[in-house]
This record gives sequence, C-alpha cells and structure tokens, in this order.
Amino acid sequence: MALIKEFQSVTSDAQRLHGPVTCGYRAFTLDGRRVLQLDTYGSLDRKIPDKISQSIQLDAESARELLKIIEDCFPDLTR
Repeated sequence: MALIKEFQSVTSDAQRLHGPVTCGYRAFTLDGRRVLQLDTYGSLDRKIPDKISQSIQLDAESARELLKIIEDCFPDLTR
C-alpha cells in the first residue's frame, strides 16, 4: 500500500492497454486527515481471483494534483 505524496511525469516506449479489473474505493478520516483509498483486484485468470493487487491512497493534496492531471489529459471532461 502506498500514500501518494507527489506525481511525476515520466516517459516510456511501452504503451499497451492492460486488462480490465475492478477498482474498489473507500474514504476514511485518520487523525483528522481525509484519505481516499483505491484497491484494484486481480483479474479472473489470476491464481487468486478478486484478491487485492494494489492499493493506493490519496490525501487532499495528492487528490488535488491528480484532478489537475486528469483535467490536462482529458480536456473534454466536464464536471
């Protein structure tokens, strides 16, 4: 599990679409700090299907930064 502290643009020659999975989410407050946790679950063809594969957490600062990245990547989205 990881609490994202910053985002960094990177380059890569590898560009492929990954298989679809489910992403669960939950929000909670810990020590006065609001956190959004995203959990991705293994695909059905994995050894243990539906087991949490990755978890990331965002606080208000990293969520704000992610919103900006999403708006930059998908300018046609509206709120």
